[in-house]
Amino acid sequence: MTTFQIVVDCANPDPLARFWAAALGYVLEPAPDGYDGWDAYWRAVGVPEDELGQGEDCIVDPTGAGPRIWFQEVPEPKTMKNRIHLDVRASRGRRDPLNRRRTDIDARAEELIALASARR
Repeated sequence: MTTFQIVVDCANPDPLARFWAAALGYVLEPAPDGYDGWDAYWRAVGVPEDELGQGEDCIVDPTGAGPRIWFQEVPEPKTMKNRIHLDVRASRGRRDPLNRRRTDIDARAEELIALASARR
């Protein structure tokens, strides 16, 4: 079996990880057993101190069904359009009438806009 994760290059992972965790019903990835947090774990495996303290950068589906998403900090600035994006399904699809789908989508869009605004 092949597994995968989605990796998003970014300048500031923590707010993106927190937003997408809330938007997708994911959780911030817990540190491995026996460690108080990710920095403690990374210290134990020899990561230099100047590379720690970046905040949260990975989210996981609490049910285990969806892929892990890693918001990887990169030094270079964004120079063009993102080549990957996440489509959020906010309705039950064709099982519901179009007007019901539109109501569901509009409501979820408003929730996500408020969530993004609160995180700025």
